[in-house]
Amino acid sequence: VIGVVIGKTDVRSFPDRKNIGTERYTFGFTVRDSPTYYINVQSWGREEYIRSLSESFRIGDCVTIENPLIQSKEAEREEKFNPVTPSAYKLLLSENHSVVKTSSCYDTDTRLLSLLHLPVKDPQDYYSLGDIVANGQSLHGRVLNVLAAVMAVSE
Repeated sequence: VIGVVIGKTDVRSFPDRKNIGTERYTFGFTVRDSPTYYINVQSWGREEYIRSLSESFRIGDCVTIENPLIQSKEAEREEKFNPVTPSAYKLLLSENHSVVKTSSCYDTDTRLLSLLHLPVKDPQDYYSLGDIVANGQSLHGRVLNVLAAVMAVSE
């Protein structure tokens, strides 16, 4: 799979149920290769492997994923913690079998760069900031999708 990274989670650890007293590490990212298709990728393993893999690329980088395990996703459980994707599958990376290579999108395919700026939600499924300000009371307690642009960043 070759695509551009459009989202990425932080590295987290969990107690390993098989080896009491040890930790398993994980992080995930979302890869997109067309305007319509993107998929979540999850990696589990030793701390050194996961931290090294996580630090090897960032959002906006192009990656080539070799030998991932393709698995059906459990929509209810997984979409609480990962972006909703149009695919019924996810990719799992294994330290022993999978490889992630990074490259410049200019070197790979400049069309991938344009995918960074496309929303992943239906354009009819957003609220504007003006709508939220005007209708805040009636929207109280609801989960909303907001499409906004960052105008400035400062301390």
